[in-house]
Amino acid sequence: MREGWLIDRDDRWIWRFWRDETAWVRDPKVFLDRGRLLPEGPPLLKERRYLRKDAAEQLWKSLQTQGWKPLKQPAWGASAEV
Repeated sequence: MREGWLIDRDDRWIWRFWRDETAWVRDPKVFLDRGRLLPEGPPLLKERRYLRKDAAEQLWKSLQTQGWKPLKQPAWGASAEV
């Protein structure tokens, strides 16, 4: 998993899954950002989680069974990084 995006069935909330490059070799970890796009201005980022890779993969699968769909294009870019 390098980076992945999921959007809810209402096309409002978005999850971004992206790996922590500094922790990848010994103890793989993944950042998860939850937010939504706003009509004007930068995206509204509401939550960030930091999970082990296996827990992040479980959440990814769970969200998809709940109706979340993969996004083909990133919803926000480096300008939204904290």
